[in-house]
Amino acid sequence: MDIIVLLKQVPATETNVSIALDGKRINTDGVKWVMNPYDEFAVEEALQMKQKHGGTVTILSMGTEKSVEAIRTALAMGADTGILIHDPAAADCDGLGTARTLAAAVKTLPCDLIIAGQRAMDDDNYLVGAAVAEFLGIPHISMVIEASVEGGTIRCRRTVEGGTVVFEAPLPVLFTTQRGLNEPRYASLPGIMKAKKKQIETKTLADLGLTPADIAPAVRILSMRTPPERTGGQIIDGASAAEKAEKLVNLLQEAARVI
Repeated sequence: MDIIVLLKQVPATETNVSIALDGKRINTDGVKWVMNPYDEFAVEEALQMKQKHGGTVTILSMGTEKSVEAIRTALAMGADTGILIHDPAAADCDGLGTARTLAAAVKTLPCDLIIAGQRAMDDDNYLVGAAVAEFLGIPHISMVIEASVEGGTIRCRRTVEGGTVVFEAPLPVLFTTQRGLNEPRYASLPGIMKAKKKQIETKTLADLGLTPADIAPAVRILSMRTPPERTGGQIIDGASAAEKAEKLVNLLQEAARVI
């Protein structure tokens, strides 16, 4: 089975992110970059599928040269090869442009199954996985917490509000991950050493038969702003619990107007 994992490098959740001087992007100075957490589930699931069914796991990412670090992490976990799509002309494309580019790359590769994180932790738009499947004309199953392949069919359990639902679809399929699907492994020292020798191929838009116009953003960022600082809470004084409760109700009615 030939499996492709769509991977993105994102700022670590604990890193201090600030807005750049142009007001339209983040300042990347001093930012710690990591593999998107939901993509870790995708890599782990691909490796488990490979262990059960054989085949290969290819990591496909789009980003800057620094994204090689995240690809190397996936290779150290056990993936076979990596492909980075790096082109300055694609720096400002939106989620739809990213999906179109990734789909073009997938078309050049043998593929039975594509696994992706349900969303990236930076832009949080949930778009890329579903759009890649649409551009490829294959089924898409989102928010998967259990997956198995038998013959040429995949069976996935996905979360819905208040429960779960089971889907089946013929391969090739793209599914996106949800927490609970698996527990991602840590890269071992031998895996890290082997990853240094594994191939990472770099492609441009031209290599994929695309032009900047093909992935021109439909959405533009006009400005970024930090959220307003939170104000301190109000302490309600009173001689008794009943007096404090009465004051609280009055504040909720008259000042906050929530009851």
